[in-house]
Amino acid sequence: MNNPESSTELSADVVVIGGGPAGSAAATMLARKGWQVIVLEREQFPREHVGESLLPASIPILEELGALPAVESAGFLPKHGATMVWGTGSSPWSWYFKETSQRYPHSYQVWRPQFDQILLDNARAAGVTVLEGHQVTNVIFDDGEAVGVEFTNGDGVTGDAQCKFVVDASGQSTLLARHLEGKQWDPFFQNLAVYAYFTDAKPLPEPDQNNIFIESYQHGWLWSIPLHTGRTSVGTVVDSKIGQEGIQRDGAKAFLEAQLAQSSHTKAMLENAKMDSEPTVVRDWSYTSEKLFGPGFILAGDAACFVDPLFSSGVHLALMSGVLAAAYVTTALNDPTMADEAGDVYQELYLKEYNQFREMARLFYSSNLSAESYFWEARRITNSDEYSPRHSFIQAVAGQPPRGYERVVLERGHAPEEFTASIRAVETERRARTEWLTALAGDPQRNQLLSAVPNLAEGVKVEEKPVLAEGEFVRGHVLNTVSQPEGTPCSPIVAAVIAAVDGQKSVSDIVDSLGQHLDQAGHAQLEEAVSRTIEILYVDGAITGLVTE
Repeated sequence: MNNPESSTELSADVVVIGGGPAGSAAATMLARKGWQVIVLEREQFPREHVGESLLPASIPILEELGALPAVESAGFLPKHGATMVWGTGSSPWSWYFKETSQRYPHSYQVWRPQFDQILLDNARAAGVTVLEGHQVTNVIFDDGEAVGVEFTNGDGVTGDAQCKFVVDASGQSTLLARHLEGKQWDPFFQNLAVYAYFTDAKPLPEPDQNNIFIESYQHGWLWSIPLHTGRTSVGTVVDSKIGQEGIQRDGAKAFLEAQLAQSSHTKAMLENAKMDSEPTVVRDWSYTSEKLFGPGFILAGDAACFVDPLFSSGVHLALMSGVLAAAYVTTALNDPTMADEAGDVYQELYLKEYNQFREMARLFYSSNLSAESYFWEARRITNSDEYSPRHSFIQAVAGQPPRGYERVVLERGHAPEEFTASIRAVETERRARTEWLTALAGDPQRNQLLSAVPNLAEGVKVEEKPVLAEGEFVRGHVLNTVSQPEGTPCSPIVAAVIAAVDGQKSVSDIVDSLGQHLDQAGHAQLEEAVSRTIEILYVDGAITGLVTE
């Protein structure tokens, strides 16, 4: 490619629309697979962007991208948890990532212009051609397949870029979702945000000085995020209709100041602070796209969906979807026969993660009793049919919380009784199964488990589906349960055990059937592996009725 900066006719294997976290992540992973990648970014970096608070779940993704060392050395403040005024009282309380994750006990409060620049430079270092000041105006389709894009460069000159695949990481402009008329607004989170940056804000007391602070008040909630630059990101989330009316009447700055004045703790933190930026307004931000992939294209990050920012999930969803999108593109280009199957799995994985954040945010809104108003009453969850012991997000609460906020819903909020009863039911069952297995383990002969006859719970099955492996999707085994209907990748031994469970064979019979050609040592190892697999599946509820003689 000759001098791409001045060219108006470009070509590459993959064109990525947007150089934010999703676009940078996708481009980096694609370049590593040997594809020629162009990123067309509308802005000139560094550029301002909200969403400064990261989750620990993003740390391993940054590590995979090779960007973690630069992030660690950038001087960003380590974020160890959150401090909130939410739930049943008006006093601040804190929770910490270390309570649920020893490996990743903190994340970072990042200055997004610097953070996003790190990710984009990381993509350049991987061999990606990055063209800033290039706004994509249209995706070119040929017989329903995306084959390129049209753009306008910084000089106002139009051009096009031909490619085999388009990754739409255009953010909340949602270029393809709008083109395909597939953007769906979320009826529950009809909110609006107004935010600005302050200097000289008072920090939280130690050891919470780097925490994100969230305070609910009569008309919504406020965030306060300290940054290593000395500035603090401060914003309010209110009902969209009421917010728009107030901003049209008073202006964004006066509206934000009025909301801050109604708070208690946030107002005190900003007593001697100065607003040093013009407020920015974000409207109606929660949405999904009907279809996240199609012939020659895929949607990633905010271009695909965006959920209420209560749990600081935006960057995590962007990075995760960027990595997954790159795997999908590699798979579709290398093996077009897998494109539809892999696309379905991409959409399932992305929406599963999205919906976990969405459901927990809905519950958290509903459980807040620290303030009463139209805003909070309109966000109560009243449909008790939504809560059963096998509801889609129960497992995240009853099992191993991956992000750390799930437990807070129960401990600090006032969740619907149907929900808490469901949680108690699931946890009681898990505890009883664990105690039963512990008692079996105390048996010196350990014969009871081997003689037990396992049964599969309703809906449990193993399917052959694409699974993520080394930057692309390959065919593998996926375990489907009631609590994980989208499926979880499983090992061949798990798949073999599930296939062998018929309600008649004992664990010993299953071992014998799977190890017919093994020697004595191999048979002993298989027995241990099968027994452990049965135990895990039993505690999780995938196997029921371990009948012993």
